[in-house]
Amino acid sequence: MTKPTVLFVCVHNAGRSQMAAGFLTALAGDSINVCSAGSMPGDQINPVAVAAMAEVGIDIAGEQPKKLTDDAVKASDVVITMGCGDECPYFPGKRYEDWVLDDPAGQGIEAVRPIRDEIRTRVAELIASLG
Repeated sequence: MTKPTVLFVCVHNAGRSQMAAGFLTALAGDSINVCSAGSMPGDQINPVAVAAMAEVGIDIAGEQPKKLTDDAVKASDVVITMGCGDECPYFPGKRYEDWVLDDPAGQGIEAVRPIRDEIRTRVAELIASLG
């Protein structure tokens, strides 16, 4: 079986989707291809998201927000959306999940930690479902 590809999408590709991609890479290793993108990518990764991930030993500081493209969706087996609503393209035959998560933008580390922990739980469940 070929490796599945998972695409995480949020509006700015600066917090939730980057944390999810970081967890999936850390927890699944190279058994799953991991991508992330945003419908309106920000200029940089949210520094509080970077700090929250560093607390659990995952470095996402070198990542940059990327623009969501139709090609990225077409190349993915699973598309996880996080608050991008109708901005996310839909292609039949793909597995879609919408994860309702608070946006870490503008939040302090105390507010971002529970978001991070919820993302970790959902990523672990995703890995199990792809197993």
